[in-house]
Amino acid sequence: MKKVAVDLNPATREVATGTEIYTREVGSRLPAAAPELRWLFFASRARPGLGVDVMVVPMARLWSQLRLPLALGRAHPDLLFVPAHAIPFGWPGKSLTVVHDLAFERHPEAYSLSERSYLQLTTRWAALRCPLVITPSESTRQDLVDLYHVAPERIRVVPNGGGEQVERAVAPTRKLAEMGLEGPFVLQVGRIETRKNQGAALAAIERLEGITLAVAGPERDRALAAKLRASSRARVLGRVDAPTLELLYRRAKAVVVPSLYEGFGLPVLEAMARGQVVVAARNSSLPEVGGDAALYVDDPNDPAALAAVLEKGIGDRKVRALLHKAAHERAAGFTWERSAAGVADVVRELLA
Repeated sequence: MKKVAVDLNPATREVATGTEIYTREVGSRLPAAAPELRWLFFASRARPGLGVDVMVVPMARLWSQLRLPLALGRAHPDLLFVPAHAIPFGWPGKSLTVVHDLAFERHPEAYSLSERSYLQLTTRWAALRCPLVITPSESTRQDLVDLYHVAPERIRVVPNGGGEQVERAVAPTRKLAEMGLEGPFVLQVGRIETRKNQGAALAAIERLEGITLAVAGPERDRALAAKLRASSRARVLGRVDAPTLELLYRRAKAVVVPSLYEGFGLPVLEAMARGQVVVAARNSSLPEVGGDAALYVDDPNDPAALAAVLEKGIGDRKVRALLHKAAHERAAGFTWERSAAGVADVVRELLA
């Protein structure tokens, strides 16, 4: 039985953004997706509820580059799968990774010099070391071809999941008033940063009567967060727990995703899974996810255009009804089981 090691460390972090969610959801399903393989999961800390047995090998810093290779040297896996692109420089064996996006190349201004340098180094190393590379979208696949000159035949596109219809805990409705959301609101989910374009979303909302912009996500750009807080038409909610996020998704009049770039766009899928009206930018991977089940703005930096599309999505009952049905149908095609099965197929391809 061949052994596949998995770097599950992102799934053990306290704050779960896209990469952490991906690692958790795909990693926990790999043993069922490929039961003929022996899966070995490694992390620097324990975290309950992952659904798999994890070998904890503690180290505070540089875990993936220093501690993980030592553990792999003792385990002798036939393949290392890293769901978050940072292949250890000290691992000489066969590797597979997922490059989620090249936002640090498309929008370098959103990253510090050290962050961008690290991401460039580790992504280029992964592209060099891995016989095959996984991306979650055709858009990111093309970025790897255009920017890093990776041969197209070495890239496998495996879309993310998140469109499942499952029972979720929901915070009580009174939570909305506690967050200052006592009237109709539009929801934006994601880190507050220029690439996510909350400034344009606010400018669009300020053109509409009686609507508030609710922004759920950690603050990366403090100046942009301060600008949002200064407006009576915005509510900066910070990180919210899963039941509160569920309440926000369900009660929003629409979900807006005016990002300048996305490697996949998980909030689009999360919103569609709940039958929500989604207004997204027509760029990068967003149309791949939304398909015909979302409304689009060609220039997300044009507040008037964004406001017009939002007004249509909020106020046109016929459009809302059509999108509600289409959103559920579209989202159903993106599941974490399919993602895990797609990753397992690439693993088998490499091991064959």
